[in-house]
Amino acid sequence: MTTVTALGNNGPAFVGIRADAHAGRIDGADLFGVMQGIGVPNGAPPQAMLKVGPAQLFRPSTPEEARKAVAMMAAEKTDLVKLWLDDFGGSVPVKMSPAIYRAVIAEAHARGLRVAAHIHDLADAEAIVAAGADIIAHGIRDTPVPPAFVATLKAKGIWYIPTLQLDEATFAWADRAPWTQTPFARAALSPALAQQVDDPAWRAKILADPKTADARKSLAMNLRNLKTLYDAGVKIGFGTDSGASAVRVPGIAEHRELALMVEAGLTPEQALRVATAAGADLLGLRDRGVIVAGTRADLLVVDGDPSRSIADVDKVVETWVAGRAAPF
Repeated sequence: MTTVTALGNNGPAFVGIRADAHAGRIDGADLFGVMQGIGVPNGAPPQAMLKVGPAQLFRPSTPEEARKAVAMMAAEKTDLVKLWLDDFGGSVPVKMSPAIYRAVIAEAHARGLRVAAHIHDLADAEAIVAAGADIIAHGIRDTPVPPAFVATLKAKGIWYIPTLQLDEATFAWADRAPWTQTPFARAALSPALAQQVDDPAWRAKILADPKTADARKSLAMNLRNLKTLYDAGVKIGFGTDSGASAVRVPGIAEHRELALMVEAGLTPEQALRVATAAGADLLGLRDRGVIVAGTRADLLVVDGDPSRSIADVDKVVETWVAGRAAPF
């Protein structure tokens, strides 16, 4: 990827890193993102899972605190506002109250900022869209999307980011799925992570975990809903939640997202367009995402034709960011 958006949990160092990325002072992708983001006291995102520091997340308990949190993020020039509306399969005791998320959305919109919402289930997606959210930051994974909701997303121009690889990563390494054994995938693993995914005891533990079975079901529903929404003309964005856990390997996750979009029923060319032109459109960026004179030369050069075979995106020869050859 030549442009990356980090959706929340970003500490003070993010501001400087983003500025350096915009200015081309660092190797690698350009960077956009949400500053701390808006979570829930004793709720999402689960502290036991992410272990975020006090400077990385707001957990307002009143609408006034929520508005102040958004104001602070705006002062830090956040690119978007992110909130978490989910109970992580019942693993946290509370969810964000309507009073809080309505205050977040109203304050963000008053400051010219769009709101992305973490969801899992249809009911939460319907509630947050009714409240005015602009971006659904994960796929709906509990039930098929009904026609009325599909029509609402399309009519309101809501962006929908399925993050298919999020659930696939839960079980694919333990399954030893064929793609996990390729030199391309193996090269992305740290020695410690390679040792973990090769450990039979770790693999057996993951495969026996009920959450793994849930992830398989969630992925199947996510694939189904993506095809429904894409065919209906809903705006589809590109994301993976890579880095949120060790097995969601940055770089690999994005290539797998493309493959999973094709598995869902999109053509390779359609999947590539979601990851490039549509991704730029979601961020409001007019200088990238297409190969046109006058735009940024952000290019992934591969040995093959991924518009015919999406697997060819793994055959990377060169990467260019803003016209500069980038190491990989």
